[in-house]
Amino acid sequence: MSISRPVLAGSLLCALCLLVPSVPRAAAQSRVKPTLLVFITVDQLREDYLEKWSSQFSGGLKRLVEGGAFFTNAFQDHAITETAPGHASTMSGRFPRSTGITRNIAGVNNDPNAPLIGVNGLSASPFRFRGTTLTDWLTSADARTRALSISVKDRGAILPIGRSKQQVYWYAGNTFTTSKYYGDSLPDWVKAFDARHLPEHYAGKTWDLLLPPASYPEPDSVPIENQGRNFVFPKTLPSDSAAAAAVLPASPFMDEVLAAFALDGVQRLGLGKGPQTDILAVSFSPTDYIGHAFGPDSREIHDQILRLDRTLGRFFDSLYKLRDPGTVIVALTADHGATPLPELSQQRYSPPPLRVSSRPAVAAARAVLSAAGADTLAVELESGALFIDPTKSGVTPVLVNAAADSFVAVARRTPGVLMAERFAALASRDLGKDVIARRWVQMFPPDIPVQAVVTLTRGSYPDPFPVVLHGTPHDDDAHVPIIFFGAPFKAGRYAQFTRTVDIAPTLAQALGVTPTEPLDGRVLTAALR
Repeated sequence: MSISRPVLAGSLLCALCLLVPSVPRAAAQSRVKPTLLVFITVDQLREDYLEKWSSQFSGGLKRLVEGGAFFTNAFQDHAITETAPGHASTMSGRFPRSTGITRNIAGVNNDPNAPLIGVNGLSASPFRFRGTTLTDWLTSADARTRALSISVKDRGAILPIGRSKQQVYWYAGNTFTTSKYYGDSLPDWVKAFDARHLPEHYAGKTWDLLLPPASYPEPDSVPIENQGRNFVFPKTLPSDSAAAAAVLPASPFMDEVLAAFALDGVQRLGLGKGPQTDILAVSFSPTDYIGHAFGPDSREIHDQILRLDRTLGRFFDSLYKLRDPGTVIVALTADHGATPLPELSQQRYSPPPLRVSSRPAVAAARAVLSAAGADTLAVELESGALFIDPTKSGVTPVLVNAAADSFVAVARRTPGVLMAERFAALASRDLGKDVIARRWVQMFPPDIPVQAVVTLTRGSYPDPFPVVLHGTPHDDDAHVPIIFFGAPFKAGRYAQFTRTVDIAPTLAQALGVTPTEPLDGRVLTAALR
């Protein structure tokens, strides 16, 4: 791979919403230095959503798709397409093998030095993240640069800006919080926002279709969706305010709260006033929660994307009232896509997808250790990667190799397995043509000892998993949109092969800053004026 050094709903959001047109032609053609980068990640946004439903857009997604530089052939070009590695790669310009963020389970949690402030929950910080991000490059060029990063999820807020100790907040049940990594207390503006109890205001609110039912080709009644519960419209949030706030992330209304919080932060922190370039990073998480429950072919995800479009439209209108549109640039992408349930996609893939058990292959690896009297708990299969802990009792390098070989041999005989291979052997493949091998090679740094990897056939699921999944090297999970919007970019659709690691170097070029380390990504010069 090339290495370069560049050369909310109505009441909440409409209180701030003023009808401002899209970027004026004069502003779009100006060469004024951007003072605010708005970096949007939509969790679990498949690229094809923007293709299928664009004719029904009327808000922010419409503005970006029609007025931005839209890369339609873009990918999270690594194997474990989960939230943590996806968010870590976008603003760093580097694959997981460089960021060290390889899986959700080894993402931001369990830092003993970073308990949450004011609430109970898993500690969180970027303590596993390696290297720098665009935020660091901007602050190296101008120490006045500030960043605000928010999400429902801790990893969605933390990882886009890496180790930088900026303003980083996530949703903890009914309020926004952060951890001791970023400070000892919440600032007054966050306390004031939490004191408004906006999430609780949605108690008893009904989520019904935004458009007439005939506008949705997807069937409404699919009993396998959402594990057989509440799978038809309309859907009503609990009447109890605390219960409503707790489940709000699994509804479109959480996007409205995130947008309101972001706008409040822009105002209270004075982001984008210049002369430096500030960053507002927002990871909109509800699409992921809704996608896991209902899947990419559901009426629910269709309606969610339409509602996100409207929420983003009101968000941009309000933001452009606060800041000159000519000084704002926007980038949008996703951390991963999603794969439909095997039971609903038998005709989509060949061979038809299966539910696949890895237990026999794991048992074979453990049997090797057991026969030698070694600790069988050394063997762990997680996210398709086989780990064998060499520090466990009785485990030797010879046993590690024998156990891994046994795992691979059994996995290869398992129906529904596309590839099972020793990890070290993948580098010898033709990585330009072997997409699956390339994405695995770009996954792990040398000091994270992965012994073997297994990839199921396209559309197949590990058994048993009752919810919609992502996390594979297949394009269903890897194919995401990339859009740049604002004065430095040439609007249009670009079909060239692109990776999310190309986003950061492209933004750095547009902002006139130089990365402080080698990158895996390259500048997308086609999109730059």
